[in-house]
Amino acid sequence: MNSTPASTAVHDAPLLTVADSLRDPRYYLVNFENVLTWVSERYNDLLDDDERDFITRFQGLPVASKALLVRMVMRKGEHFRLDRLNYDEIGDIDAALAPLIEQGLVDNSPCLTLDRLFDLFTRDELVGLFRDHLPRPRDRKALLKEALAPTFDQALVPEAWAAAAGRAMVADVVCLTVMPVCERLRLMFFGNLRQQFSEFVLADQGIYRFEVVPFTPDSRAFQSRADIERYWQIHDCRERFEAGGDMDEVLAALPECIGDSVWLEARRGRVIHAIARHCERQGELVRAAELYGHSGQAEARIRRIRVLERLGEHQPALALCTAAQHAPASEAERQQAARIQPRLHRALGMAKPLSQADAPVRRCDLALPRSGSVERTVREHLDSPEAPVFYVENTLINALFGLLCWEAIFAPLPGAFFHPFQSGPADLMRPEFYLQREQLFQRCLARLEEGTWRETIQQRYREKQGIQSPFVHWGALDDELLSLALECLPPAHLRAWFERLLTDIRANRAGMPDLIRFYPQAPEGTSRYEMIEVKGPGDRLQDNQKRWIAFCARHDMPVTVCHVRWQSEEGAS
Repeated sequence: MNSTPASTAVHDAPLLTVADSLRDPRYYLVNFENVLTWVSERYNDLLDDDERDFITRFQGLPVASKALLVRMVMRKGEHFRLDRLNYDEIGDIDAALAPLIEQGLVDNSPCLTLDRLFDLFTRDELVGLFRDHLPRPRDRKALLKEALAPTFDQALVPEAWAAAAGRAMVADVVCLTVMPVCERLRLMFFGNLRQQFSEFVLADQGIYRFEVVPFTPDSRAFQSRADIERYWQIHDCRERFEAGGDMDEVLAALPECIGDSVWLEARRGRVIHAIARHCERQGELVRAAELYGHSGQAEARIRRIRVLERLGEHQPALALCTAAQHAPASEAERQQAARIQPRLHRALGMAKPLSQADAPVRRCDLALPRSGSVERTVREHLDSPEAPVFYVENTLINALFGLLCWEAIFAPLPGAFFHPFQSGPADLMRPEFYLQREQLFQRCLARLEEGTWRETIQQRYREKQGIQSPFVHWGALDDELLSLALECLPPAHLRAWFERLLTDIRANRAGMPDLIRFYPQAPEGTSRYEMIEVKGPGDRLQDNQKRWIAFCARHDMPVTVCHVRWQSEEGAS
């Protein structure tokens, strides 16, 4: 399916500015207020009453109170000791705190569990508080809590703790009551819970630089309130499972199949897949096979085949294996299915299936002095002024692709970019990534035939230097390497590599050979480069490396697998 970006109105530049963290002591407050403005503009139709109420109450606070609240929001946890809230730019903490308590944004008498007390106070402080209840006050902190747990098994407000312990509390404790709301606002802004508000500071200080992408009116991660709630529900289930929660309860709490959102359904499927893997490791194979069938993950079918094989269910396993061979979800699945199929045929008394032989791959064997890095040792051994060798692994081909196709990767399609701190489009790893940009990518790749690809890559290299990209690792690319690559790599080979990347970005942007050797003085019409995969003693090719090498061999691309043995080991034998 061909498609191009929708002709929707865009903003010429981001509406969000980043505060100067070196000059403005309340930079964090400016950035937080910008987030609220951003979310209010883009999600006005989706905000619930709690979120609207928080934004209204926050806007009416004194500046110092706003600053204190944001300081707490950006710190870890929801409970804080007042004696540890000291900020010069805020001043009197009690004065700043009073409006927060009055507005119900902070609770100054929260219920605290024993675990919470042990998180907030030091060992010596706890010994002082509970010394009348500790038979062995010199024990480690964990043992102290274990000794107190039978007696102090309920959550109490600080005053009640003081009364129960018979001693005054060392410090006052307050608790944020609005952290869930703030987390939902952060989710709406970033479209995920992985990124923190620290992204603002990293961008301000130049540690991270991001491409400026125009935002369409529908540039947002969530299109409905249900999307937000389902994301939160899935996130909560994942956390509960990883914390050791009951699997049945976690599965019951997951939302039903999400047919109207591919990316949310994929997130849901990853939780199911993680639970299935846990069941498989625990030997609950029947349950694992069932869950793999519902996870929708690319690798789930192969895992289900393996589980069915372990259960002795060879016929259904073979049926799935045959389907994976005929209509594989990826090259990896086809490769793994081909490896399993002969075992299933043997178990069922069937003839061994015909296998397709891979194209032959060149091999070289080297005996070299022992060194810490086998790749570096080979590079230094082979390198010469006439044929320079570089360690590139997955960086060079990805970088050339990322530079040539920069405008397609960063095209402002609806739902791809929804805040200024994205290193790539949100749908990068989803199947629709290429489909929605097919014409844009074909336009970029056409430069390889038109003869303008070198100039395009060089221009992008100069203009975009240091900007975050999912394909360009700037530290691995320099002028010499780029110049030789543009001089020696045939455009037909580049196109083949790039098209393979686009078929499965997650799998295919890894597994490329370690080294590349250039022959800039070789005559036109001969091979002017060679890729070299290095394997040290006892090391074997990984599956993704085998797929890349087989691909190159099929397309007559010069690839060599270099097997190294250490000279000292030769002498010893």
